[in-house]
Amino acid sequence: MSEVGDPFGEHRRVRSHTRVNVLGGDFAVQAADAELESLVVEAFGGLPRHKLEHAPPRFTVHVARAEQEQSWPRRSAPPRPALHAGAGLLCATVDAGNFAIVDVAMSRALVSISTAMLRHRYHARYELVELAFLTLAARGQALVALHGACVGSAGKGVLLVGASGTGKSTLSLHALAGGMQLVSEDSAFVAPDSLRVTGVASYLHLGVESLRFLPAKDLRNEIERSPTIERRSGARKLEVDVRRLDARIAPAPLRLAATVFLSRRTTAGQSALRELGRRELLAGLRREQPYAASQPGWRAFERRIVDVPAYELPRCRHPDLAVEMLRSVL
Repeated sequence: MSEVGDPFGEHRRVRSHTRVNVLGGDFAVQAADAELESLVVEAFGGLPRHKLEHAPPRFTVHVARAEQEQSWPRRSAPPRPALHAGAGLLCATVDAGNFAIVDVAMSRALVSISTAMLRHRYHARYELVELAFLTLAARGQALVALHGACVGSAGKGVLLVGASGTGKSTLSLHALAGGMQLVSEDSAFVAPDSLRVTGVASYLHLGVESLRFLPAKDLRNEIERSPTIERRSGARKLEVDVRRLDARIAPAPLRLAATVFLSRRTTAGQSALRELGRRELLAGLRREQPYAASQPGWRAFERRIVDVPAYELPRCRHPDLAVEMLRSVL
């Protein structure tokens, strides 16, 4: 249909349909074409179906293609999305052709991606597709969204909290190599009443220097073949698809058994864990999690989290020592 007769593009054909499970939510995805669908599959395909409720909530996301010209300089990364909110909608906007609109009340979202943006697949996937799906799933289920990793075993998980550079990804890698399960290396989502933790375990983002401690040559070689992405900070990371590794992704949400704050300070000792009191735990969480602390479920989360042991873990001389300390708190 012509633009004159269909100025909003309401009657454009949807050529691809798929379903994915994200944070326990059941998502019906309508995509304009197979290439856009592949972005969703890259982000969430092949992961275990986590379940937080007896009946998983249902969401709908439409992924549209825009034909706008590239609005940023050639050979440059696209601009960082600007975030807006109003009338019950949450929006992330790069330019006229690249944006995400999330309608939490109606359990739906619209993601628009231009052909030019698809040349920057990492940014398109991470900053528009993943943002829309994770925001909708978290807000729609009143989950507390934390910047942190989560690993565990036997149904119990450890929340790893710390600023960038404290080693969350390296510790997650060694936990996996040691047979533990991964929930997520970067974002953990907690049901505040039950303290069950879910996440998206698709990728690990690792600096090359973090591989020097890996004893398994085959695993190191597999990781080194991963593509390299550049973060907004300028840091270059290997983007390791965990689904392609012989690794254990948590098959179900883990019950939070401990919170561990990772510190940049180092220790030469074998027993580096320092137990934290309630005040120190809450002060640390509020300092490290300003976004989560502003959300409605935070107070309920605080009331429950203080009953779970919390520790500070300085940087160990070898990541495997830190993994053993994580095992000791489970």
